[in-house]
Amino acid sequence: MPTPSILVTGGAGFIGSHTIVALTEAGYRPVILDDFSNSRQRVLDGLRQILGHEVPCYVQDCNDRTALLDIFQRENIGGVIHFAAFKAVGESMDEPLRYYRNNLGSLLTLLEVMLETGVSNLIFSSSCTVYGEPEVLPVTETAPVLPATSVYGNTKQVGEEILRDVVAAGKPLRVISLRYFNPVGAHPSAHIGELPLGAPNNLVPFITQTAAGLRAQITIFGDDYPTPDGTCIRDYIHVMDLAEAHVAALRTLPQDGTTSHYDVFNVGAGQGISVLEVVRAFEEVAGQKLNYRIGPRRAGDVVAVYADATKAHERLGWATKRSLREALADAWRWEKALL
Repeated sequence: MPTPSILVTGGAGFIGSHTIVALTEAGYRPVILDDFSNSRQRVLDGLRQILGHEVPCYVQDCNDRTALLDIFQRENIGGVIHFAAFKAVGESMDEPLRYYRNNLGSLLTLLEVMLETGVSNLIFSSSCTVYGEPEVLPVTETAPVLPATSVYGNTKQVGEEILRDVVAAGKPLRVISLRYFNPVGAHPSAHIGELPLGAPNNLVPFITQTAAGLRAQITIFGDDYPTPDGTCIRDYIHVMDLAEAHVAALRTLPQDGTTSHYDVFNVGAGQGISVLEVVRAFEEVAGQKLNYRIGPRRAGDVVAVYADATKAHERLGWATKRSLREALADAWRWEKALL
């Protein structure tokens, strides 16, 4: 029987595509499922250039049960990394029903197919947004899950609750939820990176597009927060460090006959950095000034959040290896390669 494959839903997206590289380098055979609603086909070309071969890719919606069943059977799927979801905080506040139907519906469909086909191993793409506005920093996994400040964040909270309940019911699932902080950067080859459709929703691609002249100006959403420079504080992690955390999590899932397992891990660099500090770091890395302005606060943004990733260090054997400046240099190299 052929070696089981790892299905990566949303595998042509920003984090998904870099995880495809990390999985391949670790000896796994990844299979992509992506409907390309928020990604581009050129990502597959970039992966081929990095890996030297094609990665199997199914252009399907993760909500399509029939399509999922076919892929599981055709590709001998032995585990899943589930990225597929809408992810823009601001958009989620305007389109709540769309976010709930897609993000939760796709998870439910995936779980039903996994149980039907006897596939137990799942790594779930969660988010630090589950912590809401945290009371204590840095945030540990034992921090209370507070009311979400965005619809997107709530889809991640409910997603974790669904997984916890299914495992608690004794269903044969072994699940790790990774609570991401803020992924930035690109593969150092500049063959893949963050490739937003339309105006970026995340800070760094907006910075690089402004530096490249594709955007006239970058808006910083608020400078009146209770932080040292008045701008929001986040935990920025290089996307390749984040990709490698998925491999570590997959390897850590119990293989001792345990049939039901659930755990959560923070995946962040563990350092709080303000939006203005990111802008200034990029200016130093790129050697050019950015045109930015201060705008009003954005609905759904928390003041500050950054990780205590001790649990991931101790139990997954994982730690970040790359700095913010390295991530910004990789992101800028990627942006210039697109020009």
